[in-house]
Amino acid sequence: MGFELDIFEDAELSAEFIDWLVDKKAAENQNRFSRLWDYYTNRMVETKFDARINEAGRPYVQAQEYGLPARITGLCRLPEMGVFGGRAVKDIERKEVVIENDIAWRVNAAVDFLFGKPITFVSRSPDGRKRGEIESLLKTLFAANGGIGFFQDLAVLGGVYGFVDCLIRPGEKIHSFFTSPSSKLSLEDVQQLTQTIELELIEASRALPILDEEDYRKIRFYIQHFEQKRNCIGGRGSFLSRLFSRRGPKEDPRQTVSITEIISAQVWQRYEDKELVAEGELPWGFLPVVHIQNIAQPYFYEGLSDVEPLIPLQDELNTRLSDRASRITFQSFKMYLGKGIEGFENKPVSPGRMWYTDNMEATIEEFGGDASTPSEDLHIAEIREALDKTSGVTPVVVGVLKNKLGNLTSAVALRLVLMGMLSRNERKQFTYSEGLKTIARMVLGILDAADIYKTDEADREVEIIFPNPLPEDVMEKLKEAQIKKELGVPTEQVLRELGYETEDSRGDADAD
Repeated sequence: MGFELDIFEDAELSAEFIDWLVDKKAAENQNRFSRLWDYYTNRMVETKFDARINEAGRPYVQAQEYGLPARITGLCRLPEMGVFGGRAVKDIERKEVVIENDIAWRVNAAVDFLFGKPITFVSRSPDGRKRGEIESLLKTLFAANGGIGFFQDLAVLGGVYGFVDCLIRPGEKIHSFFTSPSSKLSLEDVQQLTQTIELELIEASRALPILDEEDYRKIRFYIQHFEQKRNCIGGRGSFLSRLFSRRGPKEDPRQTVSITEIISAQVWQRYEDKELVAEGELPWGFLPVVHIQNIAQPYFYEGLSDVEPLIPLQDELNTRLSDRASRITFQSFKMYLGKGIEGFENKPVSPGRMWYTDNMEATIEEFGGDASTPSEDLHIAEIREALDKTSGVTPVVVGVLKNKLGNLTSAVALRLVLMGMLSRNERKQFTYSEGLKTIARMVLGILDAADIYKTDEADREVEIIFPNPLPEDVMEKLKEAQIKKELGVPTEQVLRELGYETEDSRGDADAD
């Protein structure tokens, strides 16, 4: 079977192009994005190579060993073999392998700065009653999809891959309102229906968007393609499933099926192993996909990844750490060269042990022992500094203080130390807040189209307040809030910035 695209009623959408996306482009995306994820997680698997590779005594390999030279790992790596694929190199034994994952803690620190504290959605509806209701509905929506965990997952996927897509899937109950409208619903009923809306985060390797040829920022059709595992033991599965399974450490015996979803602004289809299994209409009239770039990158669908620019530096750091470990292994223990002593090789070296010989020219020479290597230490330190500059995340962010950094009790001094991190965080706040605003507008638009909760364009405008990621003095914060109130800032907004729930909107609703 093949792709049956008549329902889309678009002559420019061809089955041949989708075949190329699914068979070729998807494999390229899988190869590229899975490597970014592996460098972030640095997962560990048991080795399946010969005994010489395991001479170091560690029966496992790690994902970041992919970037180490063969003289250290004893393995020859090829891109088509995946992160854990490789073959043993003749006459080269595995050395001491040291992996220090400087990527993961930097990405996690950036996520903690961005979504470490709850964010607040503020409605800009001109109707005072609706403001409170809309904020309540949005709070219910994101709470049903994981709350702060959803935002952190959003930031992790965006930070690793450079972008993240969110697919909005209304539940069956909401779909039923398009065919059989009901009478006016209470706010509690609307909240229950809002809880059935699923916000599905799409992994980058699954996303195959078809963009407008004239404007790369517009998505004409959104295709999601992935391998889904079934809860049964099956055959070999599709070509892609066999290809990806060979790249992993072990082949999963579960049955897999190749899922392809094609979505437009009007209709959708779902295929299993390129066989059409379901299709339908989207009655709200727009493509329910929100695209969020981690850091904006002009003229590209993907944004800038936090992981990709760090990979060469991470490989260099791991290489030098492994070289240093090998050097220490050889030099940290003193060795002895005995000349003219019979059976010296069989005699143990221990305190109080004496040797004797009649050979007047016999000698015992001591060699080895660790020696200072300033250039090596300097090179490793410079690599770490390069990682700090490239990522914008310094060890100070996670509480690691080295040398004397001055008086950090001042908020201004702390901001100066973390200037790079804060600047990068503000850039991310803009891109992610725009994406979250679009999600809110789309969800409210779906509820309006289904005649569940009526709103217009002005009602769907929201603002997002990010809390200050730095430690704050409560008294200074309260004084600042008091000054804002004296300057005329609405009390409701001041309380929200302080993190308090407001009752003004509820009061307006009760009065109505």
